[in-house]
Amino acid sequence: MSEQFDAKAFVAAAELSPVEQLLLLPPGLQLKILWELTGAQRRELNTRWWRWAHDGQRAPEGDWRIWLIRAGRGFGKTRAGAEWISAIARAMPEARIALVGATAEDVRRVMIEGASGLLAVARDNEVVRWFVSPGEVQFPSGARAFVYSAEAPEALRGPEHHVAWCDELAKWRGAGGEAAWDNLMMGLRLGEQPRVIVTTTPRPVKLMRRVMAMPRVEETRGRTRDNPHLPASFVEAMFEQYTAGSRIARQELDGELIDQVEGALWTRGLIEAQRVKKAPKMRRVVVGVDPPAGVDGDACGIVAVGLGLDGHAYLLEDASVAGVSPERWARAVARCAARRKADRVVAEANQGGAMVKSVLNAADLRLPVRLVHARQGKSARAEPVAALYENKRAWHVGGFAALEDEMCGLQAGGGYQGPGRSPDRADALVWAMTELMLRRYLPARVVGL
Repeated sequence: MSEQFDAKAFVAAAELSPVEQLLLLPPGLQLKILWELTGAQRRELNTRWWRWAHDGQRAPEGDWRIWLIRAGRGFGKTRAGAEWISAIARAMPEARIALVGATAEDVRRVMIEGASGLLAVARDNEVVRWFVSPGEVQFPSGARAFVYSAEAPEALRGPEHHVAWCDELAKWRGAGGEAAWDNLMMGLRLGEQPRVIVTTTPRPVKLMRRVMAMPRVEETRGRTRDNPHLPASFVEAMFEQYTAGSRIARQELDGELIDQVEGALWTRGLIEAQRVKKAPKMRRVVVGVDPPAGVDGDACGIVAVGLGLDGHAYLLEDASVAGVSPERWARAVARCAARRKADRVVAEANQGGAMVKSVLNAADLRLPVRLVHARQGKSARAEPVAALYENKRAWHVGGFAALEDEMCGLQAGGGYQGPGRSPDRADALVWAMTELMLRRYLPARVVGL
């Protein structure tokens, strides 16, 4: 089938630049035209990079001092950094530029010599000179860039710069990384508007949090899949290799900052170790429910857990809902139970057993419901369930980002440092896991329905 495009829109855009007109065409026609370009035409297209860069690669407007690009692999962070530095060098012949990476080798291999580095993005009429031994890049305008490493922070004590490019900030190690950042910022005082661009995949390290909290920071967030120029095969391969919702996928592909709470009952590493892609055959399935106190309150935790023929528990689904009426969350419980062929619902009755009973009956839930009354705090109830993970008896089938964030916020001995006011999803998981794996060991007051 031949590709089609809006002819009227194309005619109306006749006064646009050739690059802008090219962007109006369907991808197949764009590729055909690009193949037919002469070498000179391709070079000209390359010089107009800002015309076809995606939004996350364009410098923000305003009076910012730090531009933080915190995004997943393949988002185009390095290209954005190299193009921004190159534009500064063209416009400011007197510019002194700092290039800072975790190691000097990283600066050389990625920021300068890499496929999207400074040498690669130079225009054909530009001779950018790279002097390896002194660690200096000289631009045709006269601007100069100098290599620094977070491993040698003292080298940044003294030199002054107009602008800086810091790459993979999350890899800058410990006190040395923080000292390198501090020395860089104290020397960033040349010209009327000193600025720094930071390009990094996030990790929950102290320096990353410091930079994110600084004044005059403009942050660009992005995911691997947001870059339209990546080969579809690469994106597909990444998401085939890394389970959607897993810690590594969220951090490395979605660019999320995944924190680790001190004293948490569950760690990210523990959950990752207990993740599988496919569940075995189930002996039975239950749905755990943590009802909200009201419509505008917390979420209604709804979690399906199965008991495998191997005697292990498997988290199958997080069907939690928020901001809905009791009738709607009851219907969500019924749908989840039907999808998973559950044989029982276990619901906390502390918010009002009569209300829970009423709404579940109204939802035409056609299976037994066990109402349980919590006599311990959420963390205390969760501790024996966390032990199931430690003993490799509890598993997650796929990724459950919102639920896992809550699990990793529950602290031993009480306390919650996760998202939201209450770990409703995690509490529903605890009720379901307890019903399947622990109920015979834990005396509880049970009210039949």
